[in-house]
Amino acid sequence: MAEGWGYPILTDAKCRAAKAAEKPYKLSDAFSLYLYVAVSGHRSWRWKYRIGGREKVLTIGPYPDVSLSQARTIRDEAAKALTNGFDPSRIKKQQAADTFKAIAQLWHRKRKDLVSENHADRVMRSLENDVFPVIGHLPIVKIAPAHILQVLNPIEERRAFDQAHRIRQRMSDIFVFAIASGLAETDPAGLMRNALRPIPKGNYPALSKIEEARELLLADANMAGWPQTKLASRLMAITAVRSEALRHAEAHEFEDLDGTTPIWRIPAAKMKLGVQQRKQKDYDFIVPLPVQAVEIVKLAIRLTRGSFLFHNTRSVATPITDATISKRYRDLGYSGRHVPHGWRSTFSTIMNERAERIWRAAGHTDASPDRTIIDLMLAHQQPGVEPIYNRAAYMERRRELAQEWADMLCADLPTPAELVTLTLRS
Repeated sequence: MAEGWGYPILTDAKCRAAKAAEKPYKLSDAFSLYLYVAVSGHRSWRWKYRIGGREKVLTIGPYPDVSLSQARTIRDEAAKALTNGFDPSRIKKQQAADTFKAIAQLWHRKRKDLVSENHADRVMRSLENDVFPVIGHLPIVKIAPAHILQVLNPIEERRAFDQAHRIRQRMSDIFVFAIASGLAETDPAGLMRNALRPIPKGNYPALSKIEEARELLLADANMAGWPQTKLASRLMAITAVRSEALRHAEAHEFEDLDGTTPIWRIPAAKMKLGVQQRKQKDYDFIVPLPVQAVEIVKLAIRLTRGSFLFHNTRSVATPITDATISKRYRDLGYSGRHVPHGWRSTFSTIMNERAERIWRAAGHTDASPDRTIIDLMLAHQQPGVEPIYNRAAYMERRRELAQEWADMLCADLPTPAELVTLTLRS
């Protein structure tokens, strides 16, 4: 639509120069488009029109987020809709209901009961952090493959390749849901499957020598940091539990800390299990605690001000994140050599090699029976073995192996109390 004669025409310079005044005012452009300047100084584009004999106003968007040229284009599109008998304000409301964010939130509400609460929370956080800021405001029908790449490229640039693939799949699931609901016709995220870099194959980087493991923990102890993070790092190394169980650990999960058989009873809901198994107490996992772990837990309980033993620096209601310990290890120079999840592999490698060496030194030629026990200590699911049996199987030997591992790992390291003292001195 060409600009009309006799109407004041705005320029970007005039828009930029518009400042707050004692009263709100308007800067008019052609065909009833104007820039509304509030008393607060907030500027927004608005278009006045009439439909059915009534005067209405369409709020287009804030300036400078919506430029002058963009506002004129939107005004022209709204005018065409009006000519065809449609109310532009109704169209805008419908488009707001059909944005990617709105549909994603509906998708999430409908499926969150099918997965664990923690997993559902992680999915929503990933959308809020990486997806919604880029395409959340767009009508889902207008999202193209190029928009999907705008979401995924920054994730790949930080080398989070696995995360990029997971987020692409989640976006694809949302588009499929929208198609099934009659809200979209294509799945642009599905088309991007082969556009991503493949996930690097191989296991998590992990140290394989006890001397290397001690060197890492010593360096971690001497580097400045949040006390809970240092304690969490040490406890993960000693117990070889998964990150989710460690980060969400709570005081009530620890039993008999002053007795002879201290344990960490990890609720099934925090274990790597199926949805139904997570709801059954029979699948709780018991970790026998060596002396060194008990010291850490007791100190962490005294230090915490919330329900989580290892809360983050900003909120006692939130645990440390997955990336917290990972970043410490990278800062210490262990990028590509060891990650927090790698403690499970380190424990398995060193303890299995040790078990075989001792077993063969005793004259045996078959595999050490400790192999099965070490596997149980890592909570690996084994077909045909009842969970109740797994929960208490070989507990005495598991406790012995846990103590032997802790003794080797923590030899000559600062005590948990010294970890906190070192932090305060840093």
